[in-house]
Amino acid sequence: MDPVRNPYAPGAGQRPPELAGRGRELDVFDVVLERIARGRPERSLMLTGLRGVGKTVLLNTLRSQAINHLWGTGKIEARPDQSLRRPVAAALHMAVRELAPRHRAPDRIEAFLGVLKAFAQRAVPAGRGGAAPKLRDRWQPGIDVPASSGRADSGDIEIDLVELLTDAAAVATDVGTGIAIFIDEMQDLGAEDVSALCAACHELSQLGAPLIVVGAGLPHLPAVLSAAKSYSERLFRYQRIDRLDRIAADQALCAPAEREEVEYEQKALDLLYEKSGGYPYFVQAYGKATWDHAPRSPITAADVRVAAPEAEAELAVGFFGSRFERATPAEREYMRAMATLALVDGEESGRDDMDAAVPTAEIARALGRKPASLSPARDALIKKGLIYSGERGTVAFTVPHFGRYLRTQPA
Repeated sequence: MDPVRNPYAPGAGQRPPELAGRGRELDVFDVVLERIARGRPERSLMLTGLRGVGKTVLLNTLRSQAINHLWGTGKIEARPDQSLRRPVAAALHMAVRELAPRHRAPDRIEAFLGVLKAFAQRAVPAGRGGAAPKLRDRWQPGIDVPASSGRADSGDIEIDLVELLTDAAAVATDVGTGIAIFIDEMQDLGAEDVSALCAACHELSQLGAPLIVVGAGLPHLPAVLSAAKSYSERLFRYQRIDRLDRIAADQALCAPAEREEVEYEQKALDLLYEKSGGYPYFVQAYGKATWDHAPRSPITAADVRVAAPEAEAELAVGFFGSRFERATPAEREYMRAMATLALVDGEESGRDDMDAAVPTAEIARALGRKPASLSPARDALIKKGLIYSGERGTVAFTVPHFGRYLRTQPA
């Protein structure tokens, strides 16, 4: 098979050639956009799921939908060491710039940009003793209007974000459209920023303002939002993004192959689903390796068996190994215990998923330690995004098949 024609695309956030199994999510978002355009109330949207299920790809696709509806859009990726001010200011700047050519009153745009600049500049740290910040710390958001005063510049992120997003929504109302802010890795926002974002979305929903936030994050994102504001459970529409079912996984492989006039035998598709588990990233990884090894069409199960070790070796280094290397010896010991217990529980219950949640008390017993003594390792792994706590007293891997990988590694 010609490797140049290989249609598969395993990559972080890289759109696959066939976005299979996500039709429902795309249809739901179309309804959201249409309802807001008609002045109907709608909630902001939160996508949750493990790594490798295609949250970022879906987030980017939803943004494209909003652009096609002539909305203003901006996107950011949350980082645990960064305040929300600068990235959200940059995202809103981009969104309003998209709307500005259709606005009949340039002075209204300038007024908003003045508020936006004031909001952004509150992120600049003051110098020692209240002096002006040093040159290296000064940050200009690239807005050619003077910063306004008295709006979104109090220094309290919750007050300022509510005012800023309300003003942005007013600009969108003037144009007869909406604004959507897309936030990837949303679970990494600081507690103060999460609280501010929830408060702003709450205010916007009460006003019926045409501005929504579309977030994507790990499975514990709803718990992060709920810890910030109790009403967040009713504030957002949550959509769990999971692995593909068999029909969708086959479509993800077959549709791009058919466009290259290549076919799969049924047994090859059976084996590819068994290997990938239906996780979109793995579907692409195994599909790419199989294509490169197959001598001709149709692709057979024998081709898959020959290619599988190469796909697994690549996943072991780039997908699993890079994360494993970030863990300390104590954290690796904790994860190995998780992997072993998940395997035992899976075999006893007959599950095909051997990376399910494990009680922290069982991990402590397996390691012969008191639960409190393992809290630092557990908390560090959560902060590094390697595990999450979906329910109180349990932990699970954020990466599918990570337990399987750990069980192959020497202690």
